[in-house]
Amino acid sequence: MIIHDCGDHALLVEYSDLAETMTYYRSLAQSPIDEVEDLVPAARTVLVRHNGNRDRVLDWVRTKDPANSTAAENSEPVVIVVSYNGEDLGDVAEATSMSVDEVIRAHTEQTWTVAFGGFAPGFGYLVGENDRLHVPRRNTPRTKVPAGSVGLAGEFSGIYPRSSPGGWQLIGRTDAPLWDVHRDPPALLQPGATVRFEQR
Repeated sequence: MIIHDCGDHALLVEYSDLAETMTYYRSLAQSPIDEVEDLVPAARTVLVRHNGNRDRVLDWVRTKDPANSTAAENSEPVVIVVSYNGEDLGDVAEATSMSVDEVIRAHTEQTWTVAFGGFAPGFGYLVGENDRLHVPRRNTPRTKVPAGSVGLAGEFSGIYPRSSPGGWQLIGRTDAPLWDVHRDPPALLQPGATVRFEQR
């Protein structure tokens, strides 16, 4: 790991890849110390916001052993019900050499984990248990993707929390409320949470 200072009240911890980042984030999140105010995971980093006691936080980060963390699978998964009728479902089937039904089964029969959030409030980057659904982004992004659209891009699956431009391959749609300012926390999909998709 490489640790960078981010001002007086944060450390940016850089890891070698997404899997290592997720493992260390889980370990950090399960046993925070009082000096830590927030943890923000990304694809290869975790931002550790703290109260200014840099040395104590630095020691804590350096001595974390991810082998001692509890697997995320111990928590109940968030269940997302999906209508698999996305505009790109046929293209995804062709790109993965599967039938449309096989794509749907591949999406619903594995457990997904929220690696990190980004792009828009409530958007979670989900990683699966295998690479069967790894597909590239669309060559031409759409100017408007409907809220609730379920997509694939690279190693990730994700759900658009609101209508926005986007270039992911759309395979379905859900009515799940991904972002609600009256909920605590507002985002339905929190980093480290597990997710299961069910066909409507």
